[in-house]
Amino acid sequence: MKLVIVESPTKAKTISKFLGKAFSVKSSYGHIRDLPAKKMGIDIEHDFAPEYVIPAKAAERVEELKAQAKKAETVILATDEDREGEAISWHLVTALDLNHKTAQRIVFHEITKSAIKKALENPRTIDLNLVDAQQARRILDRLVGFELSPFLWKKIRRGLSAGRVQSVALRLIAEREREIEKFKSEKYFVISADLTTNNSPQTTFNANLTKIGENNVEENITLKLFAGDYRSKKTIIDNEGKAREIKGDLEKAKYAVSSVIEKETLRNPSPPFTTSTLQQTANTSLGYSAKYTMSLAQKLYEHGHITYMRTDSVNLSLESMLSAKKVITKLFGSDYAMVEPRFFKTKSRGAQEAHEAIRPTDVSQTPDAMKDKLEAAEYRLYNLIWKRMMASQMQPAIFDSVKMEIAASGKQNYLLQANGSTIKFDGFLKVYGGKASGETILPKLKKGDPLDLIQINSQE
Repeated sequence: MKLVIVESPTKAKTISKFLGKAFSVKSSYGHIRDLPAKKMGIDIEHDFAPEYVIPAKAAERVEELKAQAKKAETVILATDEDREGEAISWHLVTALDLNHKTAQRIVFHEITKSAIKKALENPRTIDLNLVDAQQARRILDRLVGFELSPFLWKKIRRGLSAGRVQSVALRLIAEREREIEKFKSEKYFVISADLTTNNSPQTTFNANLTKIGENNVEENITLKLFAGDYRSKKTIIDNEGKAREIKGDLEKAKYAVSSVIEKETLRNPSPPFTTSTLQQTANTSLGYSAKYTMSLAQKLYEHGHITYMRTDSVNLSLESMLSAKKVITKLFGSDYAMVEPRFFKTKSRGAQEAHEAIRPTDVSQTPDAMKDKLEAAEYRLYNLIWKRMMASQMQPAIFDSVKMEIAASGKQNYLLQANGSTIKFDGFLKVYGGKASGETILPKLKKGDPLDLIQINSQE
């Protein structure tokens, strides 16, 4: 019998479905060794050597795993492929009296039969560099938090946590707050016109004032802030009297199109999700917190529905991209599928390129097919991940973009600008329902066409 140890009971249950009777899959229920709870546990005088103990709640589990490890012909450590997972495997080797050199370590990015089979065929030893990285992080947590947290309990209230993350975050917040306090607010006014035309009286569009005579209404400025340069705009309409005067003149002015520039533009899809982009999108689209998003993603991963959810890579396997092409062709037609797969390049300098982005393990499992298999919150997150991955392998959306300049003649000469776009081919937007955010339709006009003013808007 071969013993496979993972950190999660759900993961153990999913993996056991893919392995035969020759394997026994057990869970460590997370870390089985840690620093002591009631003392520092780090020898600062001797290279910060950590003192590890087996917590009381894990003692019984360790004894059970140790007994099974002695009976097993091979022990295979299959914890997650990140620093934390590597450290759990390393602690298991010590706690279960295994041989560091012969203990088999396997990793996989998705919990599928093919991925686990491939991992079992390619075992490796424990990566001590990853283990050391996790230990350094844990020791730093303890060095900062063990001294700082009790101080907060005395000064503010019990239960507060302080450490390497909170301390830096607090510094950033404090510096930002000082910048806010130093900031001097200035009033400015934005003026726009709602216009229409006799040719399309039902079509109303908005144009922003951009020039008064030869002077641009806005000019770019650069502010020096603690986090670096911040580019902003400064307007010449900086008081209510001036705004009222311009508004009154524009209400009596005559309007005509001075130029129309049309061009075809492409919009490409975003890359598939990384951990941070998934958290951001789930927050804005679904209202989920980062912690809740990751707990849902963990469940989806452990049940074999998505790939590993802690990644900073936007890579996709060639197999998954080719599978996506088949599904796109089947659901939307061949016009929407890429002829060749679309590859994305990770911008993060320290990204682990061996990992994949977050994607469904089987793209043929559409959200509709998964709806009855998942809880409501899990389904909404899966739907987000599936659509993002599919969109990344679809054709660009094509827009007809229009930039229209409008001359207004009053006491002074004014120039206004309106921008619009219409979808010519929805491309990857098809997976999102064919909608484009911020789409504005302008009437068909040419240079010299007169326009009718509906109203002038002045906003402080």
